[in-house]
Amino acid sequence: MKLNLKKPLVIFDLETTGLDLVKDRVIQLSYIKVFPDGREVRGNELINPERHIEDVITQLTGISDDDVKDKPTFKQLAAKLSEVFTGCDIAGFNSNHFDVPLLAEEFLRAGIDFDFSKCRLVDVQTIFHKMERRNLAAAYKFYCGRKMEDDFEAHRADQDTEATYRVLMGELDKYAPGANEDPEKVLENDIDKLAEFSKMNDNVDFAGRIVWGEVNGVRTEIFNFGKHKGKAVSDVLRIDPGYYSWILGGDFTYNTKQVLTRIRLRASALNEK
Repeated sequence: MKLNLKKPLVIFDLETTGLDLVKDRVIQLSYIKVFPDGREVRGNELINPERHIEDVITQLTGISDDDVKDKPTFKQLAAKLSEVFTGCDIAGFNSNHFDVPLLAEEFLRAGIDFDFSKCRLVDVQTIFHKMERRNLAAAYKFYCGRKMEDDFEAHRADQDTEATYRVLMGELDKYAPGANEDPEKVLENDIDKLAEFSKMNDNVDFAGRIVWGEVNGVRTEIFNFGKHKGKAVSDVLRIDPGYYSWILGGDFTYNTKQVLTRIRLRASALNEK
């Protein structure tokens, strides 16, 4: 089955120094860029995180300090990678919860304000969990009919990217309209609908510190933590302006700070009218 695309789709995967969105860094980024005409371009970068890679990560990924010591940093690759992702939709496995948020952090640290809100985000894991509720290895066996360890080296971004691409195509085949008798297991070959189906929450920022909610019957951004949890962000910024400074100076992701600043600037513009 050929993907039904209106613009390019970048399927990507990261290997990192850990799972902390604030503190950890990318050590490998791999992608497959699929164009509407079916053309595919692959890329794979080992990246110097400018910090020690712990033994547990090396054991998991096979990537050591020696492997990346002469490789470019993310900042050196940022402009090139931004060109790869610009104007595209984005897909990955668990990407909405980890890979996209961490990539956003790396771009911001490199001084690139990449606007992910312009991308439709397709999380292949979310689709799989909603349909079958298992992990990538099980997904590969279920949709591709083979054991993942027979075809790939585990925990390498380029290997996982290839597997994720094959799983996505298998999902579209298995759940194509008319392919099975269960009316609840239908998945249309449409990136808009795949992105909508991939959504798991109403996060405004990737970390979920700010979410969409309803205040006085109006849908708006609300805080999802702390003493102002459940309150409209714009209201909190007005009545407790120090809270904005506290977040900007605190141990929050760059993306959370970026989203909060945009809301603050928007509120200020409205107040000036």
